[in-house]
Amino acid sequence: MPILGEEPSLYPATLLDEMASQPCERQWWVLYTRARQEKAISRDLLSFEIPFYLPLVKKTWVSRGRKVSSHTPLFPGYVFLFGTDQERVRSLTTNRISRILTIDDPACLLHDLRQLRRLIVSKAPLTVESRLVPGNHVRVRHGPLAGLEGTVLTRRGETRLLVRVNFIQKGASVEVDDFLLEPID
Repeated sequence: MPILGEEPSLYPATLLDEMASQPCERQWWVLYTRARQEKAISRDLLSFEIPFYLPLVKKTWVSRGRKVSSHTPLFPGYVFLFGTDQERVRSLTTNRISRILTIDDPACLLHDLRQLRRLIVSKAPLTVESRLVPGNHVRVRHGPLAGLEGTVLTRRGETRLLVRVNFIQKGASVEVDDFLLEPID
């Protein structure tokens, strides 16, 4: 039984596909929110019609003998905003933002967010990874994650593919069979 229904995590739906690829006056910012305000700021941005991305994953646990599920932020405290200077200022009026981080390489961030979105949509069980260090860079050759690029990790004897958002030094990893991977030079 879900506590709350799934809320929009991407507005508009074409943000990572078409909208952010076309030249315009908008730019990417990373909103670092006050504690536990990620969904609230995304609802505010949706009501203001300001483009944003909040990576959410379904989390299930048992409470008092009942199975409970909720959609929680993959990276607590972070929301990605794609807007104009006026929209950035408008987001500050919500009083839910601790600080706004500027993006030096928006193309790299967009690439990272697209890969992360694809990983979330695959519904594979994810593990959040923080303070990442470089490893072997690989690409998935076959299967539902074909074409994804990331870093190989080994956790408890299992091979995992790490997809990272370099700007915030966080990422998510998924278990993958090593025969599906090919090295990238």
